[in-house]
Amino acid sequence: MANPATYRPAPGEIPTDPGVYRFRDEHGRIIYVGKAKNLRSRLNSYFANPATLLPKTHAMVHHAASVQWTIVGSELEALQLEYTWIKEFAPRYNLAFRDDKTYPYLAVSMSEKFPRVQVMRGERRKGTRYFGPYTAGAIRETMDTLLRVFPVRSCSVGVLRRAERSGRPCLLGYIDKCAAPCVGRISVEEHKDLAQDFCDFMGGEAKRFISTLEKKMAAAVAELDYEQAARLRDDIIALKKVFERNAVVLTEDTNADIFAVEQDELEAAVQVFYVRGGRIRGQRGWVVEKVEDATDAQLWEHLMQQVYGGEDAEQGAIPRQILVPELPTNHEELAQWLAGLRQGKVSIKVPQRGEKAALMDTVQANARQAMILHKSRRAGDLTTRSLALQELQEALELPMPLLRIECYDISHVQGTNVVASMVVVEDGLAKKSEYRKFAINGDAAIDDTASMYDVITRRFRNYLAEKELRAQAVGTSGEIAAGLERHDGGAGALVHAGGLALDVVADPGGEIDEMAAQTPKSKFAYPPNLVVVDGGVPQVNAASRALADLGITDVAVVGLAKRLEEVWVPESDFPVILPRSSEGLYLLQRIRDEAHRFAITFHRAKRGKAMTASILDTVPGLGAAKQKTLLAHFGSLKKVRAASLEELGQAKGIGPVLAQAIHNTVAAQEKEQPQAPAVNMTTGEILD
Repeated sequence: MANPATYRPAPGEIPTDPGVYRFRDEHGRIIYVGKAKNLRSRLNSYFANPATLLPKTHAMVHHAASVQWTIVGSELEALQLEYTWIKEFAPRYNLAFRDDKTYPYLAVSMSEKFPRVQVMRGERRKGTRYFGPYTAGAIRETMDTLLRVFPVRSCSVGVLRRAERSGRPCLLGYIDKCAAPCVGRISVEEHKDLAQDFCDFMGGEAKRFISTLEKKMAAAVAELDYEQAARLRDDIIALKKVFERNAVVLTEDTNADIFAVEQDELEAAVQVFYVRGGRIRGQRGWVVEKVEDATDAQLWEHLMQQVYGGEDAEQGAIPRQILVPELPTNHEELAQWLAGLRQGKVSIKVPQRGEKAALMDTVQANARQAMILHKSRRAGDLTTRSLALQELQEALELPMPLLRIECYDISHVQGTNVVASMVVVEDGLAKKSEYRKFAINGDAAIDDTASMYDVITRRFRNYLAEKELRAQAVGTSGEIAAGLERHDGGAGALVHAGGLALDVVADPGGEIDEMAAQTPKSKFAYPPNLVVVDGGVPQVNAASRALADLGITDVAVVGLAKRLEEVWVPESDFPVILPRSSEGLYLLQRIRDEAHRFAITFHRAKRGKAMTASILDTVPGLGAAKQKTLLAHFGSLKKVRAASLEELGQAKGIGPVLAQAIHNTVAAQEKEQPQAPAVNMTTGEILD
């Protein structure tokens, strides 16, 4: 771990202006982004006595290897720049949200051609409106009730396509719980309007729809159309049933989000109630990791940025009022920023008395309960992961914590279709976005050790190349710092050097902030602390040799042998034996099994493609499109083999040269194939 004193700025070097600061690790990765009204005062607090720092802050400053800052003109600019960089670089020590996915939501996929109403859990999708959460029973009843009034499509994609092909709607279309846009009963635009009405009703405009239906019912009665009046009456009852599920808690013109928090030294459980039209329209919860020793006011400021500035924030999701237990720092600038996003006035207030304060107490009780529930669930999970990582570090005698582990596995069938997998675990959790797969050919596919050497070499050679590109970009920015060609006349400039465009920001001392350099994003991320290979001594030595040949000495290598689950280290005659009940051994087994699963999946896909290969694939110049045209012309590969040069040339897109290549390839294959001997089917005797 780094000593903060080694990279602490010199006294007086940090300015007292407002700005944004970044902490980086030894690989140049941004691990924390923050803003400050006074940069000197804020940054000096990180280099105070380590005993006074919170555990998360202590871990961050010791993980970092450098700190940089950028001066801006105002606190509002700092707020906007901080948010932009947090979304761009996703620093691991900034507030990390773990969404409460316990309850289902009623979702309307407005981005589809035919919007679909469905019950959804998990991460939110762009272009989809969400309402809830509900209990499992209530959401089905609500959806079933509303579909009789708003018959929006609720079927899957497969059912929709089948109905479009057959020209017959599904069962819901026959019982009038779907408007059946798939068979043209209503147009695409009419169906979208119907879905929008569904969203408007769920968003708090229930009285408008109920009033409209009541007028239609009265008109039907006046015309003595009692059947239509009865149907409208049933629709009104259905809408009122859904509408009355939420009790009126505030005046009908109240649109507000009400927040509360329950916290300890390390984490905070946040709850929010969404009030629209005076009714509670939804509830959501988060658990936030507190990274630094911040006040409650600073915590609320960060939360506002995350909640209303995230990618899943919907259009119109910001209400007129945001009620919090304590005003965020710089709440005036924050309200101004939110007003720009909403395109309307936004007020941030602390309710003091009355109905809003009473509802705040209810939200606080929910936050308290969520914190209790989170701690009870977290006790086993987080403790187990931390224990496993600590056991591995101690057993392998490694100097650094195992923040990132990569595991590699080779998969093949008797030396054919050789592939490899790389799975990544960070902080004991799988990071599937950084999984990689490798196809292995040539001499590298001779055996497992050659394959392992090839894979490790390719992975870390890419890392070194990307590291060199970043270094060149930083070097270029430093060389051109004295001769900037400014296009905006302000603090920022667009610099052109050798074809590389750098969006730079002035930092202390007049240097160039290389963080903003628009360099290509890394494909292989950052090097792990530990490489795990599936195998014993040969595979471990091959991986270790590959790293040594590349000059990489700070990455540990171990192998997990399947037979006795022994942990092998390079150049050792004896394995490291972990107890069978060891959490560290369980973690290695889970990583190894995940790498094996990922490799097998890729191997099967590659083998499947190889099994469907055709002789036409070997014809030079004959691509997939022309193969399809050729087979469509002749009807089968057998007829292609029997065709003459003139007949081949008559196919669309097949010229004389390509026809000759096809004829030569097919004829060569027929000569190589041995002729099967004739056999007497009665006696089994081979005939001459």
